[in-house]
Amino acid sequence: MSERLETATSETNPTRFEHQTLATVKAYWDEKRGSRRMPSRADINPADLKEHLGWISLLDVLPGFADFRFRLVGTKVTRYFRAESTGKTASETFAPFGPGVVKGIIAVYRKTARDQVPVRAYGDAGWLGAAYQKFEALYLPLSDDGITCNIILSTFIFDYARVAAKSDSSLP
Repeated sequence: MSERLETATSETNPTRFEHQTLATVKAYWDEKRGSRRMPSRADINPADLKEHLGWISLLDVLPGFADFRFRLVGTKVTRYFRAESTGKTASETFAPFGPGVVKGIIAVYRKTARDQVPVRAYGDAGWLGAAYQKFEALYLPLSDDGITCNIILSTFIFDYARVAAKSDSSLP
């Protein structure tokens, strides 16, 4: 990660998680992929993840892994970032936090999509600003053709009660 993200760490093919939601989503992803490198979006049934949907986002992989567009953003994730990002690219979403943050975020998404591997990121998100807390996230590749990652399933966890108490009541 970039120097602006020095308080965050990432790892590929994680085997342990601080939060059970990430472990549950990873086990579900593993089950759906079976012997394949990654499952398809069609394999993922939102009803199976109902209690976790607020933490989940889907991102479309844009050509050349140059950027990633938010297809869906969970309500809890929206509250954390204090903005609705559905339809926006990662570059647009994170631009207010500076180029170092954009570069670091894109690098994690790119690693997931290009290398077709799960990536866990965790740490202190103070690089986003003083109001942001510790987080843990899991990025999982999906492929409609079984060869190329075209969607990332992201699960982003934080202390929801603490953030909800401080955030704008107009957000979900």
